[in-house]
Amino acid sequence: MTVKLSSATIVLFNLGLLAIAAFLWFMPSKPNTKSDASTEKIATTTPVDPVKSSAIVEVAQQVTVRVLTKTSMGSGAIVQRQAQTYTVLTCDHVVAGSQKGEYTILTADGATHPARRLTQTLAGVDLALLQFDSPKSYRVAVLGNSLALTKGDRVYASGFPNYQFLNKSRVEETRNWGMKAFRLTTGTVALLLERTLPEGYSLGYTNEVEQGMSGGPVLNQKGELIGINGRLKYPLQGIDVFTFADGTKPSVELFNQMEALSWAIPIAAFQHQVDKNLAQPQSQNEI
Repeated sequence: MTVKLSSATIVLFNLGLLAIAAFLWFMPSKPNTKSDASTEKIATTTPVDPVKSSAIVEVAQQVTVRVLTKTSMGSGAIVQRQAQTYTVLTCDHVVAGSQKGEYTILTADGATHPARRLTQTLAGVDLALLQFDSPKSYRVAVLGNSLALTKGDRVYASGFPNYQFLNKSRVEETRNWGMKAFRLTTGTVALLLERTLPEGYSLGYTNEVEQGMSGGPVLNQKGELIGINGRLKYPLQGIDVFTFADGTKPSVELFNQMEALSWAIPIAAFQHQVDKNLAQPQSQNEI
């Protein structure tokens, strides 16, 4: 049976549909609890400030140098300038193999400088000092307070890896790459050992550090030098590498944490021994 609707009925029906549509349109939507949870989780992590990170990159590139000998390659950090003489802090194991004492420093402008090793002894730590002369102006790293570090602090490690994978089957040595070999990695402080490892290593951090970055700086979020790279993750020698300076070994649980980290010598170990007249710039790293 066909039902005929009057014009008035049709108009009322259409008005009703419009009212329902308007109600649905303006009704507050139900909160998306999944999105809120994700937002809350992200908010609890430490965000990377792109402006601050950009400034860190600039500081790292300027204070990090490459240390070259005839038989080895490593990295270093400029820690002092006196007139036209610059002092570079690096790892002892980077320069120890140079029997003739022939060192070359590559600076941020791509220039190379003959260098000499200082006779000053830094006892008990895997550190060494080199000097080179130049009339040019190079940035000097500001020494930070490594004693103030806490777990979770963001840190930046820089240096010059010895090798670069061009593809899955081809690796190239970077000795002649100049500044193109420079690398900066980001991570966080994971372990601060009360009992140090031999040669002063006690700062464990999550950054990826490669062979050739030894001697390079570890910087805090202010761009201050708070450590020197020196040991890579997952050494082949296993737990024996993590024997403490006092001869004891870590528990298996602690070892599992330690081997997954890169290791640095905190800058406090250097500050404790260095000549008190080491000239330092007035906090030029305003980041």
